Amino acid sequence: MGSPTNIAITGVGAVCGAGLSVDEIWNAIVNGKSAIAPIEQWDASRWPVNISAEVRNVENRTLVEDRKLHKMISRTDMFGLFAANQAVQQSGLLTYHETLDTAAKPKFNDRTGVFAGSGGGNYRSNYDYLPAMSAGDGDLKKFGGEFSSSVNPMWLLKNLPNNVLCHVGIRYGFKGTNACVTNQCVGGVLAIAEAAAALRNDEADRASATGHDTPFEPETVSGYHQLGLLSRDTLRPFDRDRSGTVFGEGAASVVLEKIEDAKARGAKILGEFLGCGCVTEGAGILDLRPDGDGVSRAIELALTDAGISAADVGLIVAHGNGTRASDASEALGIRRVFGANVPPVTAFKWAVGHLIAASGALDLVLALRALREKIAPGIATLKVIDPEVSPLPVSAKAQTPRSDIALVICRGFGGMNVALIVQTGV
Repeated sequence: MGSPTNIAITGVGAVCGAGLSVDEIWNAIVNGKSAIAPIEQWDASRWPVNISAEVRNVENRTLVEDRKLHKMISRTDMFGLFAANQAVQQSGLLTYHETLDTAAKPKFNDRTGVFAGSGGGNYRSNYDYLPAMSAGDGDLKKFGGEFSSSVNPMWLLKNLPNNVLCHVGIRYGFKGTNACVTNQCVGGVLAIAEAAAALRNDEADRASATGHDTPFEPETVSGYHQLGLLSRDTLRPFDRDRSGTVFGEGAASVVLEKIEDAKARGAKILGEFLGCGCVTEGAGILDLRPDGDGVSRAIELALTDAGISAADVGLIVAHGNGTRASDASEALGIRRVFGANVPPVTAFKWAVGHLIAASGALDLVLALRALREKIAPGIATLKVIDPEVSPLPVSAKAQTPRSDIALVICRGFGGMNVALIVQTGV
């Protein structure tokens, strides 16, 4: 089962509004606790939507110890580096590296890749310019005079989309193949898929892969609200009364290794990456095909890539973003593949919010935990299943996965649909 080059997952890390570790996030979910609450980062009292799942009461120094680096990276980067550090530390790669002789260490670094995925669509980077634009009142000379007093001199460095990729490599000396994926909601899962492909193609022996995002700020909230995508109270995946999604923020990271290498160094194997499928629907930037075609094709490609059948899947972690069109078409796409034999379905955004580029990566980390705990956590905000998505085995109560294989679905603007498959029975 799996690809010719089997890929082990030896480290995971995560941070979001529900907690600063995978353990904290998992405990919140299984206990039915949601991180969604009133926005605190800015005054949203007059905004039509004023809720989010923020990471609250955490200092930058907790996320990134080097205070000098705080001037050169953004909030999303801090989350990404924090999660990546958790995963790298758990993997034991650094300890193993220290056991290598002087000649072997450079090759180890050269064969260690770094991958990162970010949303790339935030407006926060423009806000430094607003005071100068206001003072200039359309006069470019006045704007130029005010520019240096309002725009951070580190503006460019803080807003590089590949900061997480760069600083993970710098911190640990990882110098191998790399990629930075900026593809809205699917950025994080595609970073993981690209890392797996690099190992399969023998471009690397191991890799760090991270998805991170901080999507909510005034302009993004306003834009999503005008598109009719945001809920005013909470996020209810697959519920009859669902009214939209809710932003969250954070990051999730995994360390992937060739499984023979992981076993040879005695690493604890948390799971195995089996396969991936990625398609677009070709319908429009915001349009979703109501027949679930994109979801079903992504799943079918992932199953083929993994070398398994639909009947082998024991758990589905749905995208479940709480919008009416996405949930309905996702449910239909799942049924097109699994027919009347759909395994237990769950979703996590009700508890952690929609982390956009980090959402799928966090779902994958939590899917691994669900398999290991043999629990498909219930969707606590689910009251009445929408007839439009039935029949679908979702529940407010916990269910039991029917095997040690999980399917993770992630969707994004532009008709993007990605499916990843992981297993814990290694």
